[in-house]
Amino acid sequence: MTLRSVILGTGHYLPKKRMTNADLMSLVGTNDEWIVERTGIRARHIASEGETTSMLAIEAAKVAIVDAKIDANSIDLIVLATATPDYTFPSTATQVQAALGITGGAAFDVQAVCSGFVYALTTADNFLKTGSAKRALVIGAETFSRILDWTDRTTCVLFGDGAGAVILEAQAGTGTNADRGILCTHLRSDGRHLEKLYVDGGPSTTMTTGHLRMEGKEVFRHAVVNLAETVDEALRRSGLAASDISWFVPHQANRRIIDATAKKLGIDSSKVVITVDQHGNTSAASIPLALSVARHDGRIKRGELVLIEAMGGGFTWGSSLIRW
Repeated sequence: MTLRSVILGTGHYLPKKRMTNADLMSLVGTNDEWIVERTGIRARHIASEGETTSMLAIEAAKVAIVDAKIDANSIDLIVLATATPDYTFPSTATQVQAALGITGGAAFDVQAVCSGFVYALTTADNFLKTGSAKRALVIGAETFSRILDWTDRTTCVLFGDGAGAVILEAQAGTGTNADRGILCTHLRSDGRHLEKLYVDGGPSTTMTTGHLRMEGKEVFRHAVVNLAETVDEALRRSGLAASDISWFVPHQANRRIIDATAKKLGIDSSKVVITVDQHGNTSAASIPLALSVARHDGRIKRGELVLIEAMGGGFTWGSSLIRW
């Protein structure tokens, strides 16, 4: 018998405040045409004062729990991906755990920036496959608006706030690609590229939060190559082909990166889930947010093969093949 981590339910939450490209014109020297042409982004959601990462995560988790039709107390593992936690410590995951009334199991954060959800999903999958946990809540949640330099038009136009969540359950499978659940995951990192995408602050360096800094052209170049490599590896090891993929749900960083990656992989644009136009880049939240949107609007259906992938600062990157 092979244990598979099956997705029982999904949920997402966006702050009520919506900022369009036109709204940004009053803050920084830019315009709608410039932003759309370079990124495909038309709007994003911004957390209001006092609205924290944990609050967004809790709301997304509640929706996922209802969608999965389970009792929150049956969850014995919470893994939360974020680069914008409420506090240096404790973890944001423990705050979610407390808000949901869960008193058993374990809860912790992982930090891999935009790849965070893939890293968190892989971590939870390994707990479930070994029998260390039976049900897991995996969340990606960010308030990236808090670490943006709102005078830098090359970065502040790209990001937004939000949260997405999935409920995983360990179920018996046959060990074949026909099984429901996570079929494979692949994680990579290369720490030599810090200066290309990072935040210029932290407790042990500046004792401040800092602001996001990015070399956009270099990130684009690495993203297309690295993401295609990890997806090719996933397909090769699973014995599947790009034509087998029902839905491609990439990290929603930039429409040009998404289009270039899909083209390089040979995935038709009709199979690509796009939310970046309305949400911007929500970092670790972007994939679970997009999964939830596509699941709740009826696109993703049971039995379909879903490919996710992401690259983030560090660099970190990874992919996963999931049978819904």
